[in-house]
Amino acid sequence: MPLSDNPHVVQTSENLVSTLKSAFGTPPGFRPAHAKGILLTGSFVPSTSAGLLSSAKHFNEPATPVTVRFSSSTGIPEIPDTDPNANPRGFAVRFHLGNDEHGKRVHTDIIAHSTPFFPAKTGEEFLEFLQAIGNSGPDAEHPTPVEQFLASHPETLAFVQAPKPSPLSFATEAYFGVNAFKLVDAKGQETFVRYRVVPLQGVHTLDVDSLKNQDANYLYEEIVNRVQDEPVRFKLFAQVAEQGDITNDATVHWPEKRQLAELGELTLEKVVPKTENVEEQKYIIFDPVPRVKGVEPSDDPLLDVRATLYLISGIERRSA
Repeated sequence: MPLSDNPHVVQTSENLVSTLKSAFGTPPGFRPAHAKGILLTGSFVPSTSAGLLSSAKHFNEPATPVTVRFSSSTGIPEIPDTDPNANPRGFAVRFHLGNDEHGKRVHTDIIAHSTPFFPAKTGEEFLEFLQAIGNSGPDAEHPTPVEQFLASHPETLAFVQAPKPSPLSFATEAYFGVNAFKLVDAKGQETFVRYRVVPLQGVHTLDVDSLKNQDANYLYEEIVNRVQDEPVRFKLFAQVAEQGDITNDATVHWPEKRQLAELGELTLEKVVPKTENVEEQKYIIFDPVPRVKGVEPSDDPLLDVRATLYLISGIERRSA
């Protein structure tokens, strides 16, 4: 997972990391966004149709081991699960693909969160949005910098205004990959998709009154107890683009009538033990760029920024 070879992307990513950490007061050793999280392990079994879309190993092998991280928004490690700012929730899955011919471990990741919206189409715009928030304190004159930004960026306003209810459980939340990717089959046929993770238990959220009765760590305690009783299962889908659908702008939605192709089923069976969980969360760096045969990045400019930001953050976590 190398740093971007574009100096401007590296600088933007460094600025995003420092701006997020400053905004949330993130302590060393934690992510500047989605700092609070938990790791689980399990397996992925592809559907019979997954191999028709992609030659990637995890879409063609009988089963692949996975590590999944559920998380809460913000860079605050102790944010209460009942805090609305903890939404949207995050879902990241690592497919462990074994070793290459040199003995190096191979993996590929999918990163999603619990809303199909994203606040900006580029890293530069996201940084500008964060800076506008930081400059819009209680003493700022109206229209504040963030009010001005939202007035000129309807896609960001849509993200801010989109409902983000708190889930009953991490296991009853749907998660959306906002970036487009190319699935490439054995004959080189390309299909643009966006990932979607759907719980087999159905989507269940809490209303405001019900949320008030929950504990500050209700989601993390619940998922531990749930997995002890039975595995947690999700279906992985690919929303398939049609001719003319935008693939380089994460703020543009594809119509809901687009085909959802089932790629397989994720089964989560264990929570990583507590001490190991904390250490592994510092170490693991999820990569938005697939970097495996059969799955390729689209021309979405956010992908390079997100990958570089995650790598910079991960290097800092590991050295903390």
